[in-house]
Amino acid sequence: MATFLLEVGTEELPASFVQEALAQWRDRIPTELAEAHLTPGAIAYYGTPRRLALLLTDLPSRQPDREEEAKGPPAKAAFRDGQPTKAAEGFARSKNVAVDDLEIRETDKGAFVYVQHQIPGRAATDLLQEWIPQWILGLEGKRFMRWGDGDLKFPRPIRWLVTLLDDQLIPLTLENGSERCVSDRVSQGHRVLHPAPITLNQAQDYATQLRSAFVEVDSQQRQADIRSAVAQAAQSVQGQAHMSEDLLSEVANLVEWPTAVVGEFEPAFLELPAEVAMMEMESHQRYFPVLAGAASSELLPYFITVSNGDPQKSALIAEGNGRVIRARLADGKFFFDADRAQPLAAFVPKLDAVTFEERLGSMGAKVQRMGAIAELIASQLALDATARQELQRAAQLCKADLVTQMVGEFPELQGIMGEKYARHSGEPEAVAVAIAEHYRPRGASDSLPQTLVGQLLGMADRLDTLVGIFSLGMLPSGSSDPFALRRAANAIIAVTWDADLAINLHELLDQVVAAFVQNPDLTVEQAEPLRSQLQDFFKQRVQTLLQDELTIDYDLVNAVVGDDDPAYTQRALNDLLDTRDRAVFLQSLRQDGTLARIYETVNRAARLAAQGDLAASVLDPTTVVDTTRFQQESERAFVAALQALLPQTVAAQRDRDYRQLVSGLEAAAPIVSRFFDGPDSVLVMDKDAAIQQNRLNLLGLLRNHARVLAEFGAIVKG
Repeated sequence: MATFLLEVGTEELPASFVQEALAQWRDRIPTELAEAHLTPGAIAYYGTPRRLALLLTDLPSRQPDREEEAKGPPAKAAFRDGQPTKAAEGFARSKNVAVDDLEIRETDKGAFVYVQHQIPGRAATDLLQEWIPQWILGLEGKRFMRWGDGDLKFPRPIRWLVTLLDDQLIPLTLENGSERCVSDRVSQGHRVLHPAPITLNQAQDYATQLRSAFVEVDSQQRQADIRSAVAQAAQSVQGQAHMSEDLLSEVANLVEWPTAVVGEFEPAFLELPAEVAMMEMESHQRYFPVLAGAASSELLPYFITVSNGDPQKSALIAEGNGRVIRARLADGKFFFDADRAQPLAAFVPKLDAVTFEERLGSMGAKVQRMGAIAELIASQLALDATARQELQRAAQLCKADLVTQMVGEFPELQGIMGEKYARHSGEPEAVAVAIAEHYRPRGASDSLPQTLVGQLLGMADRLDTLVGIFSLGMLPSGSSDPFALRRAANAIIAVTWDADLAINLHELLDQVVAAFVQNPDLTVEQAEPLRSQLQDFFKQRVQTLLQDELTIDYDLVNAVVGDDDPAYTQRALNDLLDTRDRAVFLQSLRQDGTLARIYETVNRAARLAAQGDLAASVLDPTTVVDTTRFQQESERAFVAALQALLPQTVAAQRDRDYRQLVSGLEAAAPIVSRFFDGPDSVLVMDKDAAIQQNRLNLLGLLRNHARVLAEFGAIVKG
């Protein structure tokens, strides 16, 4: 067993590429090694701004010899009159076997020649020489460059290459026009703290030797070091560092030997909203802001930068970074003051000059459509006049901050600045809060809106986007979802469930699509395909959220959403709250064993009832069952059970309390079993058509009662 080291030394790489490159190696290299029967004991991936490295430990020195079966030419081409042809001889020669070793076998496509042959293992060094250029030059990313007069492409020029197997150098050359990068055992330490080259004697000493040259090659360790150093630096000024994971990951790939440096700025800049100052620090400068405490949003006049320079020069570094952030904060204060010089409403007309989507008009047109959709939702929920006024005002103003100078500089602050400017303009508190909340959730980890106006405004915004983008035929496919339509639909459902909003999504989609099609400024002509696509899309989203977020079994999800059952799907979209509650209730029935006690009986009845023609809405046996045609007592018991079940089902529908219905189904189960298998059982498919229909109606009625809770035919087991 051996240890192999590959280090690709470069000029300073973009931080994002370091992370992407190591991820690509993680995806590719273990698979290639395994396929070549050369799996190491462990693989370590290292990256800094100046290098990408790979360390394979306990690597076999060569592949094992192995025996494999090979398929050759068709038998009729390999042998003629019992004698081998050149095709047979050539195949045998290629596999290093005798012609006599060939075997003829019959297959679906005729007779073919087969052979078992030995494949000698190759040395690891030979394979590595073939793989290394592919591992390096096969990396993908943005903005690759050429340098010198060659065609080799990489994000930054490659300056050195180390390829060691234990203490032995594996010779390798990367050609780049007149330049050649020849592998060696010489690496480079920290550009400032250790400018002299380093000679690596043993592959396994790589991380230790680089550390002695002030390079921490392990990005995870650098992150841990940065986290600890930044936290200590913040404590030195009685504060708590705000460390986003994204920024921490980025900064870790900007430095090789991190040093936390505390800087400061004038307290006067704290008059800026904290979000603005923090955005200036994090987005533009990669600084960590300092807050008054772990649970505080109060910003202190300090920042922490992570230096890759000489720790002895920290005071000078802090002074230089301080000058930069003061200029940034001054710009932010200028934008903030300029935006507040006029009310937020004054920005609304400028939205007509901002394109939402070329074929869907301006952002101003979108705002008008949002107001109309918001009114449809308000009507469904029967909001009072005050809430409707707040909702319409929020819809009018919710995108106005897009044309402010601050959001133009920091698009991430849209909604946040709108809320602040709305308050400054004297807008109602509900309106100001809704402007910020209607963007939530911005991602999977974000909180949901908590005010009714914010919830409904966010729905209106997302519904307009969904209908508009779907109308252009730009549906999500596979992993491609450039307009985040799945996230938009998920948010509508999640907010509805979280706030217990009695939204009829099916009706709302009909109304929004109808209005969209009738809009003279748009070119959509057919409502039905658009409506159908949206309903199916939302059905899929409901299924996904029930399974992934509420951990409902997939078959139970299908049972409440409708598995290829348009009527049931419509019911699911008509009342999302009921759909959620039925799914959760069904899961609890499975867990406590109740579902198993009723499943077989109900499912058997439903399968047979499918041969009849009883409408799914019929529940009352008096209109569809003729008791004069009964021949057995089990039939009379069956209809009596259905009559007893009827008030329980009606109450379950009215109160959405399905326990009553399940209790009734449990009571009916042994009676129905007697109908099928008891001493007075009946043959459902009787030769007499009238008796047959009567019995199918009994079964159809039981199916219909159970269907009030779920489509039992979609459940695969109790």
